[in-house]
Amino acid sequence: MRRRSLITAAGVGLAGTIALPAAAQGLPKIEWRCASSFPKELDTIYFVAGFVADRVAKATGNRFRIHVTPAEPSVQAFGVLDAVSDGTVQCGHTASLYFVDRDPAFAFDTGLPFGLNARQQNAWMIGGGLDLLRNFMRSYDLVPFPAGNTGAQLGGWFNKEINDLSDLRGLKFRISGLGGSVLERLGVEVENLPGDAVYGAMKSGAVDGAKWIGPYDDEKLKLNTVAKYCYYPGWWESGSQLSLIVNRSQWERLPEPYQVVFTMACAEANAWLLGKYDVVNVPALRRMVATGTVIKPFPQEVMTACYRAAYALNDEIASQHPTFARLYADWRRFRGDIYEWFRLSELALNDFVLAATKEAEKR
Repeated sequence: MRRRSLITAAGVGLAGTIALPAAAQGLPKIEWRCASSFPKELDTIYFVAGFVADRVAKATGNRFRIHVTPAEPSVQAFGVLDAVSDGTVQCGHTASLYFVDRDPAFAFDTGLPFGLNARQQNAWMIGGGLDLLRNFMRSYDLVPFPAGNTGAQLGGWFNKEINDLSDLRGLKFRISGLGGSVLERLGVEVENLPGDAVYGAMKSGAVDGAKWIGPYDDEKLKLNTVAKYCYYPGWWESGSQLSLIVNRSQWERLPEPYQVVFTMACAEANAWLLGKYDVVNVPALRRMVATGTVIKPFPQEVMTACYRAAYALNDEIASQHPTFARLYADWRRFRGDIYEWFRLSELALNDFVLAATKEAEKR
């Protein structure tokens, strides 16, 4: 009977397994605001902050409630860091790479070009990366919590074909993070726009191309209606980690049972978002292809040039920014180790299964 009850409990979601103990029933009612950097119409990347809020409310009997709002006049998409840091809101859901102009070390909280995929990023977090990031963000009065990963993304939308490096020169392209700095080295004019401005910029011709996330969200934003060509892969972040960043002072005043619930809700959301994208991206991609989207790989010449430029950029930044250098040393060591393991396990198996499937289809 005891074994059966444990198995049953293990199959229930967070809200069904966590309840405040009787001794904690007298804990205070707390209301937080959470500013999101993402468009409200996206039931993926915007919704995940609400996912956390729902879990927290149910697990605490509505004693701890988080109210999520999209980018708004009081807190713009790229203003989330400042709003959380100065206490305008208690927390924010964002991609920390939006703030690399403030400090390039923020990129590690989302992803570096040609870096770690979603599973590898999660492993780096668990293996010490999160501690390093929290030490870094302490100076901004922030505590980061991984809360969602998009997985590998598309390479972006273009209104012309990219056949070689010359096609990049002078191109106006929407992108954020260090990926934009890499493209600038290859002659691209980079525009850093929030998600809800991408469609308008593409439609008006203000930009010639744009990167957002992947098939499902890009279709939601109608990017396939303003550009014909979609390239892959999205090398700028091999797996884009999103984070709930919390004001440190607010976090330290939060009762410990609430801290535990919040942490566990973020961990569940981190797994949920990646699974959500894996479910919805394939049918979205098929719909777009059926309506005229041309899917193409980046030319090898372009990929190689971007890779070399990316690691030259990393080395240059590390030579000038001690915090980035400390994170980069740990990240790069981990990246070398984890890719060796994946080559023997995940990649070897995937390559075989794909080849065997294609061979079976020929018969």
